[in-house]
Amino acid sequence: MAETDGLGPFPDAPSSDSGEGRAWSLVIRPKSGWIDLNLGDLLHYRDLVWLFVKRDNSTVYKQTVLGPLWFIIQPIITTLIYGFVFGGLARLSTDGVPAALFYFGGTMLWQYYQTTLLNVSDTFVLNAGLFGKVYFPRLTVPIGKVLSNLFPLMVQTLTLAAIYIYQVLGGSPTRPGWGIIALPLVVLWLALLAMGIGMLVSALTKKYRDLRQLFQFGMGLWMYATPIVYPLSEIPGRVRWLMWVNPVTAPVELFRSIAFGAPFPPTAMMLTSLALTLTCFFLGLLLFRHNEASFVDVA
Repeated sequence: MAETDGLGPFPDAPSSDSGEGRAWSLVIRPKSGWIDLNLGDLLHYRDLVWLFVKRDNSTVYKQTVLGPLWFIIQPIITTLIYGFVFGGLARLSTDGVPAALFYFGGTMLWQYYQTTLLNVSDTFVLNAGLFGKVYFPRLTVPIGKVLSNLFPLMVQTLTLAAIYIYQVLGGSPTRPGWGIIALPLVVLWLALLAMGIGMLVSALTKKYRDLRQLFQFGMGLWMYATPIVYPLSEIPGRVRWLMWVNPVTAPVELFRSIAFGAPFPPTAMMLTSLALTLTCFFLGLLLFRHNEASFVDVA
């Protein structure tokens, strides 16, 4: 039986049992087409979104000794390794940004993007049992993942600020400008991109489960195709087009520009990335909503 979705007011609906008039507060209606997104339903279930966020965060801390400290330990160790391999051995430039800030900032952004994307892409696979038992807007799950992953990012941002202060006290000329107030917009940019691509992948892995393993493997390669451990200026001109078709490049480079004073990415690159981000998000939203109704039939 196909699922239905969409909640809305339906006053004075007749009762099927007694035939008497009855004032219904909400009614579940079937979708009327591809563009019927019913995003207003999410307002009715906003408490459920926060419940998912609370569940995700409590699951991470459950039966752990260090708890939220893992959000700090992992990027610090990764930063040390990147600094030794890419900064010490390969001697790659950091565009004048202190190595600790350069690698830690790139690492925390990539971790947020990668974790959010993989979490959203597993929406149908990991919630099959729940989706088959009760109705609620399926979009609440990926939205909850986007929000729950913000907590580790905030903890890491505070750690980055501490490293920043240490570098400044140590005589580093790196200083943030007023543009630092736009950093939340960069995070929103990455969140929309991760959610859009994640919804596209979730719709595909709904039927072809082996694509999930292939995509997880591809994420590791994607990181090295993104200026996380190297700046954009280190890319040779003949392969720089790869950075243009990679929508993660622009927000990462923009973050370093407004936070550390690194060179700004080309305006055309940022506009291209924004266009790809909005396209992926809209297509992912359409495909996600189209497939959620038939998911139970193929799960």
